[in-house]
Amino acid sequence: MKLGILGGTFNPIHMAHLRIAEEVRERCGLDRVLFIPAATPPHKVLADDIPFVDRHAMVAAAIADNPDFMVTDLENRRAGKSYSVHTLELLREEYPDDAFYFIIGMDSYRSLGIWKDFPRLFALTNLVVAARPGSPCDDPLGVLPVVIQQEFCYDENAHMLRHRSGNAVIFLEETFLDISSTHVRQLVAQGRSIRYLLPDAVERYIYRHGLYRSQERS
Repeated sequence: MKLGILGGTFNPIHMAHLRIAEEVRERCGLDRVLFIPAATPPHKVLADDIPFVDRHAMVAAAIADNPDFMVTDLENRRAGKSYSVHTLELLREEYPDDAFYFIIGMDSYRSLGIWKDFPRLFALTNLVVAARPGSPCDDPLGVLPVVIQQEFCYDENAHMLRHRSGNAVIFLEETFLDISSTHVRQLVAQGRSIRYLLPDAVERYIYRHGLYRSQERS
């Protein structure tokens, strides 16, 4: 099975997350896309201290009507920070026969050098790098840390990097929806509408549980 993997804080999940997952599923011919809410993100502060159980529940609500999407609580079942390399190692134990396609944005691709044990990522999974239309990466190999560049060759026709493990780094332009979780939280705090920015089920969950009300109104 070809398994897409999309991680994030999902605080909250919104339409841009879902659209990226759908486009990558279709274009890479994935069988399923697995959403992985971060329990303790290593590179950012979790705004509003929204518990994992709420963020996981919002993802579950958002994808409930899509049989091609699923969610896991994997990162909440282990201690420590939610490092991607550790998560992928655990997923490899759960899905030993699957081909992984780890979905990240171009901003994350450019900062891979600060990720924990980043060279190991490329042996564990294919990477799918989602870029905004008209903003491709002009030097996909040069963006990577020098220490690992010799492990890749560039396939110009396919617009992808091939890792010596056999895995690939695939570059796709995705439909850009200018939606951010930060903006959704701000709108809720200001008492403004968040309709059409996220699924109705997620909107209902936010209001039913009183999430994001604690931000300072402006």
